[in-house]
Amino acid sequence: MEDFQKRILVTGGAGFIGSHVVRLLVNEYPHYLIVNFDRLTYAGNLENLRDVDQKDNYRFVKGDIVNAADVQAAFESYDITDVIHLAAESHVDRSIEGPMDFVMTNVVGTVNLLQHAKEKWNGEEGHIFHHVSTDEVYGSLGEEGLFREDTPYDPRSPYSASKASSDHFVSAYHHTYGLLVKMSNCSNNYGSHHFPEKLIPLMIHNILNNKPLPVYGKGENVRDWLWVEDHAKAIVAIFHKGRIGESYNVGGLNEWTNIELVRFLCQLMDRKLGRSVGESEKLISYVTDRKGHDLRYAIDATKLQNELGWTPSITFEEGLEKTVDWYLANNEWVDKVTSGTYQTYYTNMYENR
Repeated sequence: MEDFQKRILVTGGAGFIGSHVVRLLVNEYPHYLIVNFDRLTYAGNLENLRDVDQKDNYRFVKGDIVNAADVQAAFESYDITDVIHLAAESHVDRSIEGPMDFVMTNVVGTVNLLQHAKEKWNGEEGHIFHHVSTDEVYGSLGEEGLFREDTPYDPRSPYSASKASSDHFVSAYHHTYGLLVKMSNCSNNYGSHHFPEKLIPLMIHNILNNKPLPVYGKGENVRDWLWVEDHAKAIVAIFHKGRIGESYNVGGLNEWTNIELVRFLCQLMDRKLGRSVGESEKLISYVTDRKGHDLRYAIDATKLQNELGWTPSITFEEGLEKTVDWYLANNEWVDKVTSGTYQTYYTNMYENR
């Protein structure tokens, strides 16, 4: 362990955003030990990290952030010096149907991590706890305006309420105990390795298989889309250079209504699949709107740009084409992660490395 300058616990490292953060850290910082701590729920899988799982500076630990014994074992076994916390229940529809899972993971699990970090580091300087959150904590925007770091919290769903609570606990541990924390709140992510329950991978999958494309309400809800690889770079930049106790908004500067996005995706897929342009749009099906559906999210990332020099590297159109190409080339990945059969195999292979 002493050979590594830092030993970073990345919670939720087998998930969508987490796997991109782990990959970036493992490849760009060989002098760091990256410990991927993940419960391997339906949305987290080690298929996402096949390209780095044999690197000398990577370890996987199966564990639950809600379980104090799991967290303590990881902190002690790897003498953890820093935490990048991404583990979360994150699907709004699921939170509406079953809010208690979100309370336990997002609130209790976060406090559990904070408490172990506080006890382990015991006030020593140089240990960072970076908490990754969402723009949904700010509530819903009208037709104008952007979410800033000083925008009052106004969560509207059980998911966003649980994330708002976890944000407040992170801030409280900084002010009460002196824990060195950094926070970031991001807009909607898209890219490779995204579990196909979210909008973009679901639409890609359904277009490919000529299934209905469900769009809530009239499709007028607006989201700001952030390429996941740009988000990973932002997280790493904030971890290294962000100010202690500060929060940074991360956005893609890409506002699209849901229906505009689905139509653009249909046209892109038609071209990729050799179909007549407009054929896939016939699959669009308007469904009853989500309960409490926020109208618009949009991030002001000026603080991140001015202080740390971060800007999105590609346009949404470029990123979406990369995303579609990845899914079309990795249809086997979708089959594996939705089947559940990979869980036991990969857990047994890597758990005790």
